[in-house]
Amino acid sequence: MKYVLVIILSAYAFSVFAQSEPRSTISGFIRDSLNSESLIGATVHNKNNLAGASANQFGFYSLTLSAGEVELVYSYVGYNTQTLSFQLRSDTVINMNLAGGQHLQEVAITASRTSLAYERTQMSMINVPIAQIRSLPAVLGATDVMRALQLTPGIQMGSEGSTGLHVRGGSQDQNLILLDGVPIYNASHLLGFVSLFNGDALNNVDVYKGGFPARYGGRVSSVIDISMKEGNMQKFQGEGAIGIMWSSLTFEGPIVKDRTSFIVSGRRTYYDLLMAPFIGRFNRQPDREIVKAGYYFSDLTAKINHRFSDKNRIYLSAYTGDDKFYGISNFKYEHDEILSGKDRTDLGLQWGNFMTTFRWNHIFTNRLFSNTTLALSRYRDNYISKKSIDRTYNENSQSFTTYDFSELQNNFGIQDWIGKIAFDYILSPDHHVRFGAGVTYHTFNPGRVSLSDTNGSRHFGASKRYAWEYSVYIEDDIRLTERLRSNVGLHWSAYSMGNVFYNVLQPRISARYLIIQQLSAKVSFTRMAQYVHLLANSFNGFPRDLWVPTTESLRPQTANQIALGFAHNHKKDYELNLEGYYKTINNVTEFREGSGFLNVDQAWEKKLLQGTGRSYGIEFFAHKKTGVFTGLMGYTLSWTDRHFDELNDGKRFPYKYDRRHDLNIAMMQRFKREKRDIEFSASWVLSSGHMISLPVGIADVNHPMIRETNGQYTRQYLIYGERNGFRLEPYHRLDLIISFIRQRKWGERRWVWSAYNLYSRINPYYITVEIHRSGGAFQVIQHSLFPIIPSVSYQFKF
Repeated sequence: MKYVLVIILSAYAFSVFAQSEPRSTISGFIRDSLNSESLIGATVHNKNNLAGASANQFGFYSLTLSAGEVELVYSYVGYNTQTLSFQLRSDTVINMNLAGGQHLQEVAITASRTSLAYERTQMSMINVPIAQIRSLPAVLGATDVMRALQLTPGIQMGSEGSTGLHVRGGSQDQNLILLDGVPIYNASHLLGFVSLFNGDALNNVDVYKGGFPARYGGRVSSVIDISMKEGNMQKFQGEGAIGIMWSSLTFEGPIVKDRTSFIVSGRRTYYDLLMAPFIGRFNRQPDREIVKAGYYFSDLTAKINHRFSDKNRIYLSAYTGDDKFYGISNFKYEHDEILSGKDRTDLGLQWGNFMTTFRWNHIFTNRLFSNTTLALSRYRDNYISKKSIDRTYNENSQSFTTYDFSELQNNFGIQDWIGKIAFDYILSPDHHVRFGAGVTYHTFNPGRVSLSDTNGSRHFGASKRYAWEYSVYIEDDIRLTERLRSNVGLHWSAYSMGNVFYNVLQPRISARYLIIQQLSAKVSFTRMAQYVHLLANSFNGFPRDLWVPTTESLRPQTANQIALGFAHNHKKDYELNLEGYYKTINNVTEFREGSGFLNVDQAWEKKLLQGTGRSYGIEFFAHKKTGVFTGLMGYTLSWTDRHFDELNDGKRFPYKYDRRHDLNIAMMQRFKREKRDIEFSASWVLSSGHMISLPVGIADVNHPMIRETNGQYTRQYLIYGERNGFRLEPYHRLDLIISFIRQRKWGERRWVWSAYNLYSRINPYYITVEIHRSGGAFQVIQHSLFPIIPSVSYQFKF
């Protein structure tokens, strides 16, 4: 670090000396010409000396150049480039609007120069264009960001059909998922099969698997930074879809043209409505009736964007989404002469997210940009069960009626109040400095239980916990020489809860060396810290995810990761990446043997163990983003394990989602026809099966409560081998989607036909073990979830 600091200071000194000549700054915003959406990551460079800059997540850029003749080239993937030539004599504001490929006669668009992989300092980062995400196959034809990310190397899915992400050996809770800069704690609907992000409302998705910039913190495995659309400033427009199981509608437009805009987007499944007439009919028995039952999810996304002036803009965005399961059943005693009456049971489960954020952008100078954020994020998981008993007893020519009721509520959740401020200071094309600070107030609800009956109300279970989390960071993207560029940063975070206090200093450094034109070598080292822990359900069924805080006995997770790789762009249309990484994680959490999610109480901390994790591997990624034919291919060879002193006899064991090989291929092709276009997309995935623990034998153990025919008091118990010592069969499937697109006077319509698991591969979902008592043997049974799932939907834009 001493030598690094010397290099940085020397670079600053050289930069100051170089700026002694007259220099001026060009700044402004780069946006879409038709709807004024920010083009995040769009580039501008001076063709005369190749000095350049890129737009931040709000579209702002700043480029400082020597006075004189300049020729600026503005570009973005899938958009036409714009060139401006003029004499630069003083600071200048240029707001550039680029025309996208979807607005032009030709479908195939290739920008002449974009932010190419070999040029970027950043490594282990992937950006998948929203248009490409929307074209990829998904369950029931729904656009799914998280499932699209599973097609990229280093990012593996969990169980069959799940949208959960395991990044470079990490668990789901180790992913920092940001929606407009605000953390989201549970990112899925439909029991994990559909992500909660509606693709119609999204503008950009960046994924960081390593080489994390200092501006990010709070998780140890990945950052998924998702930006919502800002709303069309020019005209009203909408889009939607009607599918077999779900529908969606998005509407956006100006409130005041060129000054205020909005966007509203919503989705809902209607499986419960479709099945309601059949549930009552087919679930009637002589003494029992299922009156009502169903499941659905719904979500709503909204955003307002207002420009006060060229230097001040505010955004107000919100998201709310819930999954709900409900059921009502009656047990009747109508045919009993002595006893008659009715028992009624009401069951309800609801889990979901709520997020709202206020952001203020302010330009202090043409080099200094700020973003201030105030936000609330909440995840809740509620269970309620009500039972009422109404009975009449007839005995000895007398009758009397009794009534009893009970209500059980179980609430989990986490809530965050967030405040932060971030600055972009573009000193020169050689120095892009970012710095900022933030504070979060956490409220943890680890499982409060309420029971009400005729005797009154009682409360028990774990009590709420309150904690503060702080962060400060600074980073600089520096060009040290013509070939060498580096991003050096420092992130400091702290955590306090009562008398508990932790703080972690997290250095971050990435470097890129240009070997030859369009080929560069990259290296990075990062340290990350995480102060929240997830205790996921240990049984199959509805998700019950419990977020718990760091305490005196439950220490924060930390991870160190080093990565080395190469990036190449071929003809500027193809991006190739090869990376190797090694990551260690401290203080990962597991339940003790014999403990589990169902018996979490006041002493939940004592039921947990902390150990270490390790992951290393090699990733290859090829990506074509533009043209009538696009696609991607990713392959990962990796090893992931865990170590706990009290598990597996203290020996390392494979992580459940350790997949040695992981191959993903996706392709998209658009065919032009006279009256309509046809868009074809397919994806194929192949991976090693995940690891499980299986029994290796059976033992007869004396048991006082069981008597066999031979007079012996015994019970048969399974004997398990090493933890996660068996690997399931390989997983593979083919997904397909075909869209028939026709332009109408009012807009565009699409008929979308899709098939999930086209050749109906019977992939393993979970394993059960059955004991055959007669022969003293056991049988391992594989259960599968999804055969082929066809779907059709009607989509439209107006």
